[in-house]
Amino acid sequence: MAPRCWRWRPWSSWTRTRLPPSRSIQNFGQHFSTQEQTPQICVVGSGPAGFYTAQHLLKHHSRAHVDIYEKQLVPFGLVRFGVAPDHPEVKNVINTFTQTARSDRCAFYGNVEVGRDVTVQELRDAYHAVVLSYGAEDHQALDIPGEELPGVFSARAFVGWYNGLPENRELAPDLSCDTAVILGQGNVALDVARILLTPSDHLEKTDITEAALGALRQSRVKTVWIVGRRGPLQVAFTIKELREMIQLPGTRPMLDPADFLGLQDRIKEAARPRKRLMELLLRTATEKPGVEEAARRASASRAWGLRFFRSPQQVLPSPDGRRVAGIRLAVTRLEGIGEATRAVPTGDVEDLPCGLVLSSIGYKSRPIDPSVPFDPKLGVVPNMEGRVVDVPGLYCSGWVKRGPTGVITTTMTDSFLTGQILLQDLKAGHLPSGPRPGSAFIKALLDSRGVWPVSFSDWEKLDAEEVSRGQASGKPREKLLDPQEMLRLLGH
Repeated sequence: MAPRCWRWRPWSSWTRTRLPPSRSIQNFGQHFSTQEQTPQICVVGSGPAGFYTAQHLLKHHSRAHVDIYEKQLVPFGLVRFGVAPDHPEVKNVINTFTQTARSDRCAFYGNVEVGRDVTVQELRDAYHAVVLSYGAEDHQALDIPGEELPGVFSARAFVGWYNGLPENRELAPDLSCDTAVILGQGNVALDVARILLTPSDHLEKTDITEAALGALRQSRVKTVWIVGRRGPLQVAFTIKELREMIQLPGTRPMLDPADFLGLQDRIKEAARPRKRLMELLLRTATEKPGVEEAARRASASRAWGLRFFRSPQQVLPSPDGRRVAGIRLAVTRLEGIGEATRAVPTGDVEDLPCGLVLSSIGYKSRPIDPSVPFDPKLGVVPNMEGRVVDVPGLYCSGWVKRGPTGVITTTMTDSFLTGQILLQDLKAGHLPSGPRPGSAFIKALLDSRGVWPVSFSDWEKLDAEEVSRGQASGKPREKLLDPQEMLRLLGH
């Protein structure tokens, strides 16, 4: 694996040999005997799952010390890199996370990649318990011909690009086409469609990156199709996101009333949130708009639509083979009932011309370390109520525990439950007794490997710099994108 370029020393010079626990932990333990009553707990990942887990542990155990390790230089995970720039209210949880990080019983160590800079076993040697909360940083591949063509991106990478995720800063999507196709019908798909179609002056006062804003100003995308394998009853987005799309300035919805035939009766039995969502879809598709809304739609220069019962079969290349020119969709029908409903091909296909394809069929977690069990099919760490199977003292929370579903509040509940289970095990004497050195041992290990951790006070300096840069253009912040620049600003 190539070195990360902002490291102190080249990869080849790193000391990768772990000190034998008998020497390393015992030697450190001699200096930490007074902390025998202090549970040392480590959380891997500083997104919502990591911070909510830490928050619960600190709140419900008066002596617990929690260290949060994060591979990015900056905290907050998908709150910073996933939440859409025009949803600033969702990012308010950062204030809560900041209070947690400022606790004198909590420490943040950014720029530390667990599984590479330090192993999970080394963390387990140094702490009484380790919680994996590192989320889902990969995307589900389409696995169809043409997926590698220029102009085909994962929605995850596209979101990372406009939200300032360092690894996606050079994505440079070509927005010179007329039509974009988004595969998938969840909230991320609607976020991406909304950002593509929102008038750029509505984004100027958000924390979208300057590069993305510049590209969107020049965008020629006028039509966005949001494609799903199943029907209206199976869409995964929520009513808030749908309402935003319907009301989006300068755009009009394109929904085929035929897709909604017979749904009126079927939605009566649905749970209330699903029923309200379906009623809004049905009204938008089948009812004649009022005079004002009709005039707004007539003057709209951009449009979006939902295509149901279509499954991607092949990305079609341009005549010169150099980029995407369309997508071949298999027409599907539904088999089964309820949760078991699945889409099967009818044998018919249709070609949809487009110059941009964004795949939004789900995120997935990666295995973090050979010592940690991982289910590649489900994309989760196998666990029972957050206890990692067959590995005492190892826990998980968030998407790596249950899969990439739900919203931030879902993750909050899930993470509190993992924290509760951990504290129950601690109380019952199921975790190691005696002192553990915690970060003192890990920091020495990282230092020997040329890894420089970023503290929360370091982050607050970067935060102040971002806010300062944003003020010039009336934005809440201008995100720093280059890890080397961040380290330079911190004097390294």
